[in-house]
Amino acid sequence: MKKQRNTNAKREIREIISNSAMALSHSEIQAVTKDLCDRVTIYRVLDRLLEEGNVHRIITTNGVVKYAACHGCVQQHHHSHAHFSCVVCKAVTCLENVIPEFNLPKGFKLQEMNFTLSGICQVCS
Repeated sequence: MKKQRNTNAKREIREIISNSAMALSHSEIQAVTKDLCDRVTIYRVLDRLLEEGNVHRIITTNGVVKYAACHGCVQQHHHSHAHFSCVVCKAVTCLENVIPEFNLPKGFKLQEMNFTLSGICQVCS
């Protein structure tokens, strides 16, 4: 596989996500990057960061896709924590110490998990 160069946009977007306490949507990332790159470039960078195991994708309860930094994933996501979506401020937070448990029926093979709890976060309480 051909190694892709590390662009300024990729470096900046990875840093934005890594420094955020909550998961960010494409539009939230675009608002922070301002004129660094266009929206298509942001989508491409997010796809690359996902492939490389630098970020993971979270689908909120209302269908919005958000991105959060991975910790220790390299090309394959291996985390299985839950996420919390606040109905007041719309923030999505990784709950690293909340690990959902489930048993798949025989013959099923898990490829991706999206476990999101919804309610009011500690800031909005």
